[in-house]
Amino acid sequence: MKNYARVFRGTAFTSKSPTEVNILKEHLFCISEDGLIEKVVAPENPEYQTILQTYQDNLQCLKEGQYFLPGFVDLHVHAPQWAQSGTALDIPLYDWLNTYTFPLESKFSDLGFAKKVYQDVVSTLLANGTTTALYFATVHKEASLLLAKICAEKGQRGLVGKVVMDNPDQTSEIYRDADTQTALKDTEEFILAVNELAQSTKQGIYPVVTPRFIPSCTDDALKGLGELAAKYDTYVQSHCSESDWEHGYVQARFQKNDAFALHDFGLLRDKSVMAHCNFLDDDDADLFAETGTAVSHCPISNSYFANSVIPIGYLHSKGVAIGLGSDISGGFSPSIYDNARQAVISSRMLEDGVDTLLPAEERGVPNSRITINEAFYFASAGGGESLSLAIGRLEENYAWDVQIIDTTVATAKLPIYDEKEDLHDVFQKIMYLVRPENICEVWVQGEKVHSR
Repeated sequence: MKNYARVFRGTAFTSKSPTEVNILKEHLFCISEDGLIEKVVAPENPEYQTILQTYQDNLQCLKEGQYFLPGFVDLHVHAPQWAQSGTALDIPLYDWLNTYTFPLESKFSDLGFAKKVYQDVVSTLLANGTTTALYFATVHKEASLLLAKICAEKGQRGLVGKVVMDNPDQTSEIYRDADTQTALKDTEEFILAVNELAQSTKQGIYPVVTPRFIPSCTDDALKGLGELAAKYDTYVQSHCSESDWEHGYVQARFQKNDAFALHDFGLLRDKSVMAHCNFLDDDDADLFAETGTAVSHCPISNSYFANSVIPIGYLHSKGVAIGLGSDISGGFSPSIYDNARQAVISSRMLEDGVDTLLPAEERGVPNSRITINEAFYFASAGGGESLSLAIGRLEENYAWDVQIIDTTVATAKLPIYDEKEDLHDVFQKIMYLVRPENICEVWVQGEKVHSR
């Protein structure tokens, strides 16, 4: 028999397909030294009892009312904005950025302040079951590197970008890169430093090329960032066709949509994740599918700032990879559960329409709704696929990134009164009702990183 580092026993929920959930009742999960799921063993397997007896000292069995879920993937977090979460959400995007957000982010030149906020945001996301996060930091190279180090120390799989903002027409002098050359030089140095850090980090830490969005960057910066992404084969992240204002700005500047403008600069690639994307048209979606570019769907934030509901089901049907993002602090909640719930709600509103002055058949966009099964897929497996990483599924050869959910916690007990309740119903209750109190343990790459 193979030598496993640890064995877990319990009932797990994982995506079988975008629309189906696989329920693994009382299975064994055998974890290797490097934190991968080496073997998944069903109770009827002849090896089941042998493994149980052999690994008694390294065995963790879930209690009654506890379940495994994959760790969630958050594809869009503005780490510095944790300091303003829950404020100023009632003004237009342009005003919000310039009045609140950019002045806040400028404070991250102070490493003491940055450390306080970044330690809190990483811990908070882990406590909410987010095992992998794709982060925008700020324009400050040292503070951005500090965020990567904190992810490494706390055991979260972090993909971190030093933000580039060098366009004086659209960025305040209190908050932008000194000039284009400095922005590109700092980005390259940041990539090298994070790649070095990653060599000693079990769960993986990755540098991300991060033009904030087209309005904040000059053509030279966008071109240079595309070249750096190709040179170092890095991830790329930005905002794309988010709101009326931003989408319109890009069309006026380039006479084309964001997707094609970004592609011209080499910024759409298999490791690219673009946030929001509410205004993608069919040609944009085809370009995303062709280049392997993923969409980070941020349903709570979109409700505040995007001026629309994204047709997420339609984009997915066209072959575009989709994951979920919290978009702290454009989205107020650090929970991917909350965003999965809002993804379902928003899709229903898009399908049914909201203007009661129109006849029902003209009110909405047909075939727009997604189910909670699909939202779960976007939160887990879809996020992993968007990053081309073996995460987000409880299957062999995937990382042991899990949340252990306790449905019996006194302060957040789920309404399960029948011990023989259908397990798919239990899964739905978990997805709609779980709060951080229910997440009793979080593991990343086979290491426990949070317990309550």
